[in-house]
Amino acid sequence: MEADRTIVITGASSGIGRATAELFIADGWNVALVARRAELLDRIAAGAPRARGYPCDVTDRAAVDATFAAIAADFGRVDVLFNNAGAFGPTGLVDEIDAREWDALVALNITGMFNAARAAFRHMRRQRPAGGRIINNGSVSAQAPRPGAVAYTTTKHAITGLTRSLSLDGRPFDIACGQIDIGNARTELLEEVIARSRAADPAAPETPTMDVRDAARAVHFMADLPLSANVQHMTIMATKMPLVGRG
Repeated sequence: MEADRTIVITGASSGIGRATAELFIADGWNVALVARRAELLDRIAAGAPRARGYPCDVTDRAAVDATFAAIAADFGRVDVLFNNAGAFGPTGLVDEIDAREWDALVALNITGMFNAARAAFRHMRRQRPAGGRIINNGSVSAQAPRPGAVAYTTTKHAITGLTRSLSLDGRPFDIACGQIDIGNARTELLEEVIARSRAADPAAPETPTMDVRDAARAVHFMADLPLSANVQHMTIMATKMPLVGRG
């Protein structure tokens, strides 16, 4: 890889974010770890001189702006953002969703990702040389919903619109933007989804899953491309999950 490239990873303290951070650390990148839990970030960055934790709640726009300013000052530039922070949120039929839980999920999954993309875009178009890459973590729910997941599905469809707009608006500044839709990577988040499904239907078949490190490798492939090339949309999922035609 080229020397001194910097990736910012939100939601870096667990799951896909952590697996991705560990892969980029091993590959010698500068890695800015962003999440709310400082102690977990410190644990991941321990012993990695080119990795640093930046405790931040992505729903706090001022905190996000300050965090990206600190990252740019520490590492010199922002080359890649893996816009990953998110949650599954409330489940149930649409008239069963608590409005406060809906608001909280929208604040994290949409506004939080907007805040991080906004801050990254600002630095990427003003740094010299200009340019960079934003990789938004969508979800296969951006393509087809799980039953009872109207809140999560809606937020992830919104990320597709964010990705396309950033891809278009970033062209004059050499800012590439793509989306990765990940299905059934074995994480704490997926474990929660599986547990809910089992509780609802104990006789349901076993959920197909894949190693979270495979998702991290897909993110690395997207990030490692030159800015003259872009993966606009990638789907990586457990081979046997019933994405096509599921309902």
